[in-house]
Amino acid sequence: MEVGLIGGEGLVGLPVVLGADSTPTEAMAQGAGTAFRIRTAELRQAFDDSAPLRRLLLRYIQAFQTQVSQTAVCNGSHTVEERLARWLLMAHDRVEGNQFPMTHEFMSLMLGVRRAGVTTAAGVLKRVGVIDYGNGTMTVLDRPGLEDTACECYGIVRKQFERLLGMRRG
Repeated sequence: MEVGLIGGEGLVGLPVVLGADSTPTEAMAQGAGTAFRIRTAELRQAFDDSAPLRRLLLRYIQAFQTQVSQTAVCNGSHTVEERLARWLLMAHDRVEGNQFPMTHEFMSLMLGVRRAGVTTAAGVLKRVGVIDYGNGTMTVLDRPGLEDTACECYGIVRKQFERLLGMRRG
């Protein structure tokens, strides 16, 4: 089950930034793109040497922590349809354009629900015209409509990313 999405605004391995030697979490690339790798010692040295980098990373950690905790609340409190809309908006925030690769099977893994539940929820979103999908591709057709369908968890997290990092979408 997914607990946080990271795009070009962030990084994997936050516990290492905070001084841990490792983390028990798993990261998975969900789409094509470029990623950079930095050695732990070099990142820690840059963190220690650069106050602007340190401030930025600490703000990112706060925003990401909000995302993780709000996702936990969301997973226990909202319908699959609301959660799917939230997750699609978060994914849309981190890709260029309105179309990205996505299968029902993958969405079911991310949401921690059966594939049939995702199929039903995605069907509702498609019927109301906020998304389209087929052949492993998701298209956001009506972002404001998708935002209206999502639970309040999306807005809470988005506001933190905007406030702390200036990350805007939509």
